[in-house]
Amino acid sequence: MKSNLDSLARTTQPTIPSPYLGARVFAMRFTSTPRGARLARRLVGVRLDEWGVPYGTGAHEAVVLIAAELTANAVRHGHIPGRDFHLRLCVTAEPRPTARVEVSDTRAERVPPRPGALPAPGLADGGRGLLLVAGLAARWDWHARPQGPGKTVWAEYEIPGSPPG
Repeated sequence: MKSNLDSLARTTQPTIPSPYLGARVFAMRFTSTPRGARLARRLVGVRLDEWGVPYGTGAHEAVVLIAAELTANAVRHGHIPGRDFHLRLCVTAEPRPTARVEVSDTRAERVPPRPGALPAPGLADGGRGLLLVAGLAARWDWHARPQGPGKTVWAEYEIPGSPPG
């Protein structure tokens, strides 16, 4: 099996056509490991900066944190040996500037709670990732993957200020 990390030279993918007007899209599969999640987070940061959401801004940090939490959850809770997770980042300018992060894994039986049904934060060592996502995102949810087993967890962050790009 070929590793996604071996194909780093091909990470400069062209913008993929999107149904959203003026959208920029980055999509890539990553190994379902902490290293894969870390690489996904870094590439989200690079893409956002390239698309006009610069490093050091609140919007950049929020979207990168959302991506970090969703990819970490895919590795921790959605991992199936030999299967990758898929990340898709879409930044739209219309009708308002929005960044959408989608992370898909192949584990169908472990699903997150629906928005509004998250447990209250306690003193546990873990379990706060989706609470962070819910606090930052304008909307988030999950759905079954249309092709194959698994689920996609997504979150949308409304970017304040002028449209990116």
